[in-house]
Amino acid sequence: AFKFAVTNINRNRTLMPNTTLTYDIQRINLFDSFEASRRGLILTCTHWQTLLSITCTDQFMHSLGIEPMILALLLHILYDTLQDLFALDLEPYRYSGVNMTGFRLLNIENTHVASVVEKWSMERLQAPPKPETGLLDGMMTSEAALMYDAVYMVAAASQRASQVTVSSLQCHRHKPWRFGSRFISMLKEAQLNGLTGQIIINKTDGLRKDFDLDIISLKEDGMEKQFMESGRFNKVWKKIGVWNSNTGLNLTDSNKDKNTNVTDSMANRTLIVTTILENPYVMYKKSDKPLYGNDRFEGYCLDLLKELSNILGFSYEVKLVSDGKYGAQNDKGEWNGMVRELIDHVADLAVAPLTITYVREKVIDFSKPFMTLGISILYHKPNGTNPGVFSFLNPLSPDIWMYVLLACLGVSCVLFVIARFTPYEWYNPHPCNPDSDVVENNFTLINSVWFGVGALMQQGSELMPKALSTRIVGGIWWFFTLIIISSYTANLAAFLTVERMDSPIDSADDLAKQTKIEYGAVRDGSTMTFFKKSKISTYEKMWAFMSSRKNTALVKNNREGIQRVMTTDYALLMESTSIEYISQRNCNLTQIGGLIDSKGYGVGTPIGSPYRDKVTIAILQLQEEGKLHMMKEKWWRGNGCPEEDSKEASALGVENIGGIFIVLAAGLVLSVFVAIGEFIYKSRRNLDIEEVSVGQCECMHEMSNSIWETCLKTIFAFPFDDVGITNLTFKDSF
Repeated sequence: AFKFAVTNINRNRTLMPNTTLTYDIQRINLFDSFEASRRGLILTCTHWQTLLSITCTDQFMHSLGIEPMILALLLHILYDTLQDLFALDLEPYRYSGVNMTGFRLLNIENTHVASVVEKWSMERLQAPPKPETGLLDGMMTSEAALMYDAVYMVAAASQRASQVTVSSLQCHRHKPWRFGSRFISMLKEAQLNGLTGQIIINKTDGLRKDFDLDIISLKEDGMEKQFMESGRFNKVWKKIGVWNSNTGLNLTDSNKDKNTNVTDSMANRTLIVTTILENPYVMYKKSDKPLYGNDRFEGYCLDLLKELSNILGFSYEVKLVSDGKYGAQNDKGEWNGMVRELIDHVADLAVAPLTITYVREKVIDFSKPFMTLGISILYHKPNGTNPGVFSFLNPLSPDIWMYVLLACLGVSCVLFVIARFTPYEWYNPHPCNPDSDVVENNFTLINSVWFGVGALMQQGSELMPKALSTRIVGGIWWFFTLIIISSYTANLAAFLTVERMDSPIDSADDLAKQTKIEYGAVRDGSTMTFFKKSKISTYEKMWAFMSSRKNTALVKNNREGIQRVMTTDYALLMESTSIEYISQRNCNLTQIGGLIDSKGYGVGTPIGSPYRDKVTIAILQLQEEGKLHMMKEKWWRGNGCPEEDSKEASALGVENIGGIFIVLAAGLVLSVFVAIGEFIYKSRRNLDIEEVSVGQCECMHEMSNSIWETCLKTIFAFPFDDVGITNLTFKDSF
């Protein structure tokens, strides 16, 4: 590169028209530093410019050895000290799935670079072969490009320093070259658009500034082919960004350009999958024959693994987590469970009901969720109460019934008083005698009550208000009874047909407000972590309750918690999907309230694992095809519990409306007793009247007898005895 640059400058008379450059190349042993120093001093004494070129790629090539990958990912970190990684033959790595990223100072896509490389290659073909020419398989090395630019920088500085004269130096004298400082200043001020980009020297420290380094990456499925202007196919790297000395890193690679065929990097590999026993995600398969390996298990997660394996082409070995825990962080910052196995690279994947959380995302990676859920409450179903014979009273509370009765009595009293005050409610009972001073009022106290009861029962009465004031009272009362009766009728059907479920708790707030019902979650699970980290007052209060009773409130796993819910007065906080599965198979358990939060289950991978994105793409494919929903329907659908509410209206029995007949019978009996009372009262009243009438009749009878006796004595002068007179009767006289 040094010789080729000098030759080009001498040919190009526009740069140094009156100057010819000569070169003196000394080849030395790479490992003989003393000889290199001695040769350098000799060149310094006889010349004013010295360039030292040392290139070697053999050692670097020897360090690229492919190691067999068995059940694990082997990570090799390679440092490209010569910036020529892109020029090496990496064909053996084409199908290895290795990820290589490096820097590239030389922009091989630049037309100027391609032109220089083409000219140099032509001269190389004409000249006798020499070692280390700076071309590797038709690609210029970075060191050769830097050497080429350095020679051109010296030429550019020399052109500006036209008055500089060259003279030999004496090695035994300490007097420097008198034009040295001036030449250095010219060199710092020179600017050149070279093979490695724009060259600008910092005047303070003499270092290059404002330069770019291309960030290149080998494609995941091998090297990318690109047709160069020279007509040859060259192995080039994919440019994914640029690093600038001033602005820093700028990644320009787009995910859209990535190859969607993700099966190559995971094909024919056996991955270790950690999981945990949890119905219906992972369960032991029931079989009369002994089972081994992956055949021991079944469940939703096993079906998911099978689908992922079919898409990505990998094999897997399922292992249960050693400590039986999902993964939580203790006070010392240490993790356990499946999360710990992923951190330690004991497993490649964690396929289980593993919740995606913020704290877990800091130590492991998750795929997109394959299931969305939330925390809810598992509790036993409350004992139902069948509607009683007086259930027709349930649509309105006892207080409302009492208020309605008092309102009816109050309105009746107000109507009675207003009807007495207003003159328009008084009328003449004898229309034929308009001068009569006798007037009557229909709204007596009894009639006012009857008017109110008739309106309440939507039947009305024969009494109609005549005055405006009494009509206002009647209209307001009718509106009141309309709303009450409509509300009663709307709720009557539900209260007559639906079995009422009286539960002591309806939400998480109800749990937090009481201490009688014990509640908790699975120890070291995501639900426990949620309450532990929550800043909401209700959940903080619930965590304080659970932490104060860790030995009893927190359970080891879901199976233990479900057993406690069934046998004791205990509420378990767990994922809604698990509650849905359990309640389908145990009709005595149910979900209380809605979801406390929203989260998802994802496939866990070690942080930085290349499998994460591939698993995510496969999960999205399964979701679009509807297979995730079909798998859930397969494992969640159980025998089913009887429907609580029938879709068709059921016939009402005596137990529903028997109270109506009781009220009817009671009314009939009461009416009979009232009728008897009225008869007795009226009979006694009539008896008193008859006694008065009989007394009056006897007096009149004696007076008449005396009169007749006097008359007869006077007329006939005949003495009548008392007996004859008393035997005479005048029935119709009185």
